[in-house]
Amino acid sequence: MIEWTAQILRHKKSVVLTFVILAAICVVAQFAVSVNYNMVDYLPEDAPSTVAMETMDAEFDGAVANTRVMMKNVSIQEALAVKKDLEAIDGVSEVTWLDDVIDIKTPVEMADEDTVESYYKNGNALFSFHIAEGKEVDTTDAIYQLIGKDNAMSGEALDTATSQKMTGKETMYAAALLIPIIILILILSTRSWAEPVFFLTAIGVSVLINLGTNVFISEISFVTQSVAPILQLAVSLDYAIFLLHSFSDHRREVNSPEKAMQLAMKQSFPAIAASASTTFFGFIALTFMDFEIGADLGLNLVKGILLSFISVMVFLPALTVMFYKWIDRTQHKQLLPSIPNVGKSLIRLRIPALIIVMVLIIPAFLGQSQTNFMYGVGDQPESTRAGSDSIKIEDSFGKHTPMVLLVPKGDLAKEEKLVDDLNELHAVKSTVSYVDSVSAAIPPEYLDESVTDQFYSENYSRIILNSTIDAEGEETFDFIDEVKATAADYYGDDYHVLGESVTLYDMKHIVEKDNTVVNVLTVMMIAIVLLVTFRSISLPVVLLVTIQSAVWINLSIPYFTNTSLVYVGYLIISTVQLAATVDYAILLTEAYKENRKQMTAKDAIRKTINEKIFSIGVSASILSSVGFILWLTSTNPIVSSIGLLLGRGALLAFVMVVLLLPALLLVFDRIIEKTIWKPNFYKGK
Repeated sequence: MIEWTAQILRHKKSVVLTFVILAAICVVAQFAVSVNYNMVDYLPEDAPSTVAMETMDAEFDGAVANTRVMMKNVSIQEALAVKKDLEAIDGVSEVTWLDDVIDIKTPVEMADEDTVESYYKNGNALFSFHIAEGKEVDTTDAIYQLIGKDNAMSGEALDTATSQKMTGKETMYAAALLIPIIILILILSTRSWAEPVFFLTAIGVSVLINLGTNVFISEISFVTQSVAPILQLAVSLDYAIFLLHSFSDHRREVNSPEKAMQLAMKQSFPAIAASASTTFFGFIALTFMDFEIGADLGLNLVKGILLSFISVMVFLPALTVMFYKWIDRTQHKQLLPSIPNVGKSLIRLRIPALIIVMVLIIPAFLGQSQTNFMYGVGDQPESTRAGSDSIKIEDSFGKHTPMVLLVPKGDLAKEEKLVDDLNELHAVKSTVSYVDSVSAAIPPEYLDESVTDQFYSENYSRIILNSTIDAEGEETFDFIDEVKATAADYYGDDYHVLGESVTLYDMKHIVEKDNTVVNVLTVMMIAIVLLVTFRSISLPVVLLVTIQSAVWINLSIPYFTNTSLVYVGYLIISTVQLAATVDYAILLTEAYKENRKQMTAKDAIRKTINEKIFSIGVSASILSSVGFILWLTSTNPIVSSIGLLLGRGALLAFVMVVLLLPALLLVFDRIIEKTIWKPNFYKGK
């Protein structure tokens, strides 16, 4: 260790220059990384909706409608002109309106009222069409120019375009708010104006390198782009704080800054390695998700933690030794007053803390598994144009969730019976199929391909269902089961269903399986790291109970407050909170174990809290600030929910570590002593 640290400090200028050059290269490289805003792409290849989409793409030229436009106060002829204008916009295809389902040469009063009112109602015309993937921003901008401010647009493609526009801005906005807050926290917690600059430089360089190395992955999800850089900064800032605090302590013991840094690197390496390992292996659990957005974020965070660890143990020592005089010249008094005997005060709360947690733990565990979940990104905020437009369209035409059913081609009589049964389902407003628009009595081969192509491919018949339900929810998922059961009555397993709601239906079933796998893996991996770190069977259990209690309480709050929670956020946070905040418990327990060798359990706890509550509070306040700022600045429900859960979770973990963990360490002191390798605990009274 000494030789390795000496080599780094001997070549400090080369080390600093290397990291600066790498960071600069990566700043440029990150612009070559594409961001994927389509959640569908992260479903497994064998998911039914993915197979259905591939089948339809192979069989039909047309795609499922993902956008709707409402033109107010237009005649039928004006609406037809608008339809042509929409068809002329680059990226728009398959524009569907009233003329595609009835013969508008005859009076519309003679047509089926429900069918007409799906497209034309009270002088308002509603068009449905598809916007090509990758063209969402330019195409929706062109549509807005066409329709003006008085008309409305909504749909998946618009949501994607809005996310693309907002994600980059919101990430920058979050960073602009967060960095000053972190600097303020660090200034209040250090005795040098320059130290926060060293902390942020070391971790900032690793964040930039992490962003740039994504070029080798070629593509990341919008969740990863929004969350990973800020989360990496918050989680790994502790490593830099550990090292520089140790360096400051050794500066008082030795005259040589190089020698002080070598001692600091040697002393802090085990603590930083243990802290990084729990986070590292916790994030690895995310990579085992079948829903690959978890794997995408997990891989990025794992890479980020590794880079932060290397930066703190290699770049930061070299940087600090080069510029340590800045720290000396910018010394200031401690700005936050110390709280005398805080350990004595908190230790008195050990019995109430144990009782409260015992009362809460079972309801929290049950509640966090009964929350009402959302699996998509949900509705846009009403304050945005996309959100207000969606409400306008729904007020005029009602809820609309299209779905496509592909069944084997050939038997018109069977197809007609199926369509009749589908129309009997309570949520179906109308269907669009060959037997609806033409007639089962007219063989398709007698008609021109321009008429039949939208309904028939070489192997399949395409039926579009216009439903009056939400894109997701219990009612929607029950309706999808009804559609599948109805199709199965006629065609067995030889059918495909697709659409936004079907994708969310598949997502629900996939991520529910992921939940068990990820949570079990996270706990197992962190338990193994704790077992190796403390060489104890009981301490990993005590630490995991402490942090897992905070996780369950955090995730149960949406259930008890009757609010919906985005499931992806829930799944990710159940791992991230445990992996990120177990460091607080490690820091306190490691100090307790050392103090316990010199004094009784109660005295050791009291001394440990007095020594470590400030450091733990700094870490928790930074992580909590990150979470709450993500929550406040993001309009994307997934990112926002991750932020809220992270912010609240960090505070809960802090409370548990300073109240519950000391109580558990006292209660199980004898068991801990008997189940730890060479405890050497103090034997006096």
